[in-house]
Amino acid sequence: MPEDVYDDKYSFFSRQQRLSDDETVLLVSAFARLGVNKLRLTGGEPLLRKDLPTLLERLILVDGIEDVAMSTNGVLLPRYAQALRAAGLQRITVSVDSTDPASFLQMSGGKGSLQAVLDGIDAARAAGFDTIKINAVIERGRNLDQVLPLARTFRDNGCTLRFIEYMDVGTRNGWRLEEVVTSREIREQIHAQWPLEPVGAGYRGEVASRYRYLDGAGEVGFISSISQPFCSDCTRARLSADGKLYTCLFARDGKDLKTPLRAGAGVDEITDIIRRIWQGREDRYSELRSGDGKKDKIEMFQIGG
Repeated sequence: MPEDVYDDKYSFFSRQQRLSDDETVLLVSAFARLGVNKLRLTGGEPLLRKDLPTLLERLILVDGIEDVAMSTNGVLLPRYAQALRAAGLQRITVSVDSTDPASFLQMSGGKGSLQAVLDGIDAARAAGFDTIKINAVIERGRNLDQVLPLARTFRDNGCTLRFIEYMDVGTRNGWRLEEVVTSREIREQIHAQWPLEPVGAGYRGEVASRYRYLDGAGEVGFISSISQPFCSDCTRARLSADGKLYTCLFARDGKDLKTPLRAGAGVDEITDIIRRIWQGREDRYSELRSGDGKKDKIEMFQIGG
């Protein structure tokens, strides 16, 4: 969120503009009726939401929801990890793009502390989270030298590292195709140091290609949205804080669910609305990408990853 746009005078969503907990639970119930059984809380930073563990407890109890995870920058995990675990959260994903403190600080806009994130990961492990994933985005000219240090740091400590190709999400990250480091290039670096072998997908629609270290030191994954688009097999929908449904990470506009909900639509009617939206989707941005990534798109912080 660039400070030249989103400064302290920027008008963010008011409480009335955001979904209430009751509205969020109802919408999740509608998605669950259509077969959704996995839920991820993301952001922005989800731990900035007040009373998140309380909302989490309610979402976990929604009929049909079997798996709940959360993506976070990790900084607030020392404060909330125990409460999240007690509420029933099963999995956590933390973003770490560098193991070098100076590089990490630079890539997080001059505000991020690597040690604070590592402390958060330790807090999550101490709270009983045995499934912790680490997401890393590698950019040519910025942190390409961090591939092996990242792999070395997380391959022996029980975390699963996933490398994500640098994507043209939103319109403000200055994305250029020549800065993309493909999964193949990253994988070859790691394989030369620690030999890898492929692992089959854990479920239909899994976006990460999984590999395990031949020496038994866990797994590493690769998400290749640029070099190997997976639009045709995508099963993910995104619900924004203001109640809009986005059927693609690269979408420009979302479909408004909040207005019919507040007009009195019940879970049956909302379920029908979602069904029609999903059946009519034609999202193929990654497959049709022109190469320059120029298109008005929703920003990542508004709908998560």
